[in-house]
Amino acid sequence: MPIWLDMLRTPMAAPETRMLRRKRHLWQLLCIALAASILCLQPLRALAGNAAGLICAVLLLAALFCGIRYFRAKNAADDAWLAGRRGEVEP
Repeated sequence: MPIWLDMLRTPMAAPETRMLRRKRHLWQLLCIALAASILCLQPLRALAGNAAGLICAVLLLAALFCGIRYFRAKNAADDAWLAGRRGEVEP
């Protein structure tokens, strides 16, 4: 069987745990908040003054940090799940 066909038949991701779901939702929320803060920069500047740029920067760094943590945890969960599946499938 060609490798590409074998890969199509093999699930490539682990089931999502509650912890991974929370991390994903937090990352998505931070990305949405960052986009909203950039889109509404003028009104945010009117409310917060020069701190508006700092708010956007903090959201950017938080989204980056949480994204890195989420993707590392997701990758580790996928690797562990695939390693376990390979152990079950091989005779």
